[in-house]
Amino acid sequence: MPSALVVGHDPQAIVGADGEALRAALDAELARFGEHGIDAAMTLIAFDASAEPALVASLTERPWDVVVVGGGIRKTEPLLPLFEQVVNLVRRHAPQAAIAFNTSGGDSVEAAQRWV
Repeated sequence: MPSALVVGHDPQAIVGADGEALRAALDAELARFGEHGIDAAMTLIAFDASAEPALVASLTERPWDVVVVGGGIRKTEPLLPLFEQVVNLVRRHAPQAAIAFNTSGGDSVEAAQRWV
């Protein structure tokens, strides 16, 4: 069974957002992976010192086939340094994994399917 790690911006760290509603949507998307025969996990990170150790722990947990980087990290200009950090950590700690990008929390499965 192919495996995917989804890396997203922690909804609790998004100022003015309904973190609980966003988290519920992300959990629903994570459940969809199983329906498509993909073993998936999610790591949600904040733009602070906890991001790197949390992501490295997830990346080295197992050999991932694909790492999906969420649009919340990629599309938000102030998070550009975090996006760069994520891409470089994936290259360093999961070099076997393809890197995919979703457009929203609702199409992570499709992003992963392009590479598995």
